[in-house]
Amino acid sequence: MGTSLHVVDIVILCAFILFIVLWALKNRKNASAGDYFLAGKSMSWPVIGLSLFAVSISSSTLVGHAGEAFISGVVVHNYNWISVLVMVFFATFFLPFYLKNGIYTIPEYLERRFDGRSRTYFSFITILGNVFLDAAACLYTGAIVVQMIFPGANMLWIIVIMAVIAGSYTIVGGLSSAIKADMIQAVVLIVGAIALSICCIGEIGGWGDFIARFHDGPWLKMTRPLDDPTVPWLGMIVGIPILGFYFWGNNQVMVQRVLSARSIDHGRKGVLLTGLLTLACLYIIIMPGLVGRGLDMFGVELPREIVSGSELKQTWGIKTDSVYASLIIKYLPTGLIGILLAAMISALTSTLSATLNSVSTLFTMDFYSKWARNRDSKHLVRVGQITALAALVIAVAWAPLIAQFNSLVAYYQEIVSYLAPPIVGTFFVGLFWKRSNARGAFTGLIAGFVVGALIMTLKYGAGVTIPLHFLLLAPILLALSVTVNVAVSLSTSPPPAEKVEPNTWTRKYWTEESASYRGVPWYSNYRVLAALLVAACLVQYLFFF
Repeated sequence: MGTSLHVVDIVILCAFILFIVLWALKNRKNASAGDYFLAGKSMSWPVIGLSLFAVSISSSTLVGHAGEAFISGVVVHNYNWISVLVMVFFATFFLPFYLKNGIYTIPEYLERRFDGRSRTYFSFITILGNVFLDAAACLYTGAIVVQMIFPGANMLWIIVIMAVIAGSYTIVGGLSSAIKADMIQAVVLIVGAIALSICCIGEIGGWGDFIARFHDGPWLKMTRPLDDPTVPWLGMIVGIPILGFYFWGNNQVMVQRVLSARSIDHGRKGVLLTGLLTLACLYIIIMPGLVGRGLDMFGVELPREIVSGSELKQTWGIKTDSVYASLIIKYLPTGLIGILLAAMISALTSTLSATLNSVSTLFTMDFYSKWARNRDSKHLVRVGQITALAALVIAVAWAPLIAQFNSLVAYYQEIVSYLAPPIVGTFFVGLFWKRSNARGAFTGLIAGFVVGALIMTLKYGAGVTIPLHFLLLAPILLALSVTVNVAVSLSTSPPPAEKVEPNTWTRKYWTEESASYRGVPWYSNYRVLAALLVAACLVQYLFFF
């Protein structure tokens, strides 16, 4: 097992990427807006589940979580198992309203429940997040992987090439092309990640030696003290669920795949499949990253205690976002390296393709279609394609700047923790409290945004030290936004019944749904499967408590 890439691996890498592009183009759907933006609402649950997993794993999880495990152990998995609980909640309560209403975008729900102001605000924020967080992060992480393969390659040129690969089929083929590409990428990536995990555990001496090596200290513990820099225990309880719901329940990039489901049941089961695969990330992504800490992978002797990512970079010259790619090149055999690197790079582009489709859908359906009324479906598809191209160019320009952060997780999760809480709070209040009105929702959104923007300006612009961890700031921002929403709603007129009745949850929905599950075998019953997944989450957490 060498550290250089064999010609066989390079051939496999190039051939796989070419295959993905051709496969995606073959499965394009762009005859109408419904085909281009929602894949004709024809997707089954296995396709949805694999596509969701490929998109979610391709940026912060794949590269960022392996790097965070190298820094501080398995604590980063709290983002995963708690998100699985969030997925179940989202699929149970929110997903049916999204699919029944036939919406194209998540902000569209806010207009149906409140008014156009909330929809416009959320669409604008989501587009910014998609371009500067999701798309740029994908390009940056992909560039890191390629630089591990070809150390002399220029980062900007790598980013441009990756953008061309993803854009070649997404801009032309729409959501159907992206989802069908995701499906292949997810299967290959899962198989390759399992192989890498087995090789890494074997390299350190087996499972017993792995546990013994990291038994002392906090490495294998998911519950950490309140001053822990990665995930303080209180932040795990009150902060991660907010970020998780934003990612899985409000993020157009993710939810758009669920909106393509042929039915509510297919959408729900697709989410559950994603949840099951997300739990496996502890063993196939996070633990290999931790194994890297116990091996002489970078040729330097590291301290046995936890040190920050910035210290690893400044003192030892280790960029933790390169850990996973280093493991692949160093510990996998020839041939398998090419396969996993190919799947890894193409999976990174899957989030990029999903983001481009998300941005094009949001701009076209939430903005352009209102400005240019009575345009035919073909025209909307062309506008979506132009929008995706523009978003791609902006992301290419921004991606190299992400290197200034200590890790990808630090970049992504912290920024989201300032933007997400007001949005999450507005969706929850809107679905579960009938008295919330349009003025209250919009005022709450703006209040939360202003305070979050102020915190970011003080921290990154003025260099002011914020004494609270970002996971502890998130619930404060959510509480502020909800309080403003409630206060303004109660002091103004009640919302009209036509806004409330079809867009709020009542016990009636639960009762009617319960009746529909009578006589359904347990293995086909969504609620039984969801309960088993929740139990698996809790067992996994208690094992690494």
